[in-house]
Amino acid sequence: MSRQQGVTILGIFVVDLAFRAGRLPVMGETILGDGFKMGPGGKGSNQAVAAARAGAGVTFLTRVGADEFGSLGRRTWEAEGIDTSRLITSEREPTGAAFIFVSSESGDNAIIVEPGAAAELSAADVEAAADAIRHAAVFVTQLEQPVATASRALGIARAAGVVTVLNPAPAAHLPDAIFALCDYVTPNETEAAALTGITVASVDDARRAADVLLAKGAGATVLTLGERGALFHDRERSVLVPAFAAGPVVETTGAGDAFNGAFAAALAEGMDPVSAVRFGCAAAGISVTRPGTAPSMPTRAEIEALLERGPGR
Repeated sequence: MSRQQGVTILGIFVVDLAFRAGRLPVMGETILGDGFKMGPGGKGSNQAVAAARAGAGVTFLTRVGADEFGSLGRRTWEAEGIDTSRLITSEREPTGAAFIFVSSESGDNAIIVEPGAAAELSAADVEAAADAIRHAAVFVTQLEQPVATASRALGIARAAGVVTVLNPAPAAHLPDAIFALCDYVTPNETEAAALTGITVASVDDARRAADVLLAKGAGATVLTLGERGALFHDRERSVLVPAFAAGPVVETTGAGDAFNGAFAAALAEGMDPVSAVRFGCAAAGISVTRPGTAPSMPTRAEIEALLERGPGR
């Protein structure tokens, strides 16, 4: 077997349809927006772009439709140098899409995702791409494709000694057995609450939630806390890594994906986990200063420049 290197990511691609407005309409109401943009999205694809721009060699495993939305994905990955040799094209199902509401006042977001063809990602698809998982230094997946598919991929990676990262987004009920396959679980506050039953309103709450995930079998928890940064928590230490401020917040939609992709890239090149969390926080800090998801992901040079400046808001 060849030397394990780079990052392999299993996840979905959708086209983001992002609307900016002062607020969401109530049922039956129509309001005027103040901005619209269409672009590449999907957590898996966004994280692949983030990891590639952060300096990692990236292989992306997904399904898309034989349509223009799928072509947008292919153009995106080609531009970023992402290996899609295992890409599956569905002739039956269209490529998915996401409705994204972005507050024009705060930059916060609300999202509806329809995975389209990627909802058909199966354990058999994962088995067919098993060598791409086994040859990676780090494997990453999320929960926008079926949980059973993510679990099988994590199992293949774990058996091969690959570092495994589960970004449990969007929040979903998970069997406890999946956590034992994860070196790192990376929820945000909402996802941590859904997984543990603990409302995360403080750093102490975050530590309690992280302990629950460790008890379920996770190797370590990295709980992202927005403007407070991220908490690295394992059985030996608990470290709060501060957030990085790169400028005014424009949109927060891509922050979690920027963090996870950059965190994986840092792990793949051998950074210790706390340094990798710091690297991910810097990437997220840059992403929120830009609109969009994949387009907001920073380059390695941008991340390193912000790391030199240091954290703070």
